[in-house]
Amino acid sequence: MDTASATAGAELTFRDATDDDVPVLVRLVESAYRGDASRAGWTTEADILQGQRTDADGVREVLAAPGGRVLVAERDCGPVACCQLEHRGRAAYFGMFAVSPELQGAGLGKTIIAEAERTAREDWGLSEMHMTVISVRDDLIAWYERRGYRRTGELTPFPYGDERFGIPQRDDLAFELLVKEL
Repeated sequence: MDTASATAGAELTFRDATDDDVPVLVRLVESAYRGDASRAGWTTEADILQGQRTDADGVREVLAAPGGRVLVAERDCGPVACCQLEHRGRAAYFGMFAVSPELQGAGLGKTIIAEAERTAREDWGLSEMHMTVISVRDDLIAWYERRGYRRTGELTPFPYGDERFGIPQRDDLAFELLVKEL
């Protein structure tokens, strides 16, 4: 699948990720959420979680999931954003969403999520998108709410003690399910 649209003055193309993309996707996701590099954007989790956000095994697991795919958004310079889509019954799950920190705030995220929603609706015939967001991420949740997602109040505990998901800096973390009718 290759589609193109213009955003922020440069052509953006979408394609499905392959195993060859794993190192680039790990770097992209890490740069958007963890460490000092993530502070260049607004999606950083550096103040609430340290350590890794994902690793090569985690990305490979997402790529191998039945009914799943990872969309990569590219410009001439290479991958600038990605997201996971997984067909789960009557809904699509949206995850592993990352935009290069230097490009955040220019509308690229809106374009990526719109393409993910289009894919779920048109390619899979689904009418609902689900995602989970760390419940204390009020700014991020508000961004999703402006795009039509609603909070469900359904919480899943954060996997404390499993450093594959990071090292929590607070004791009140949980994932909240957000839902959007497509």
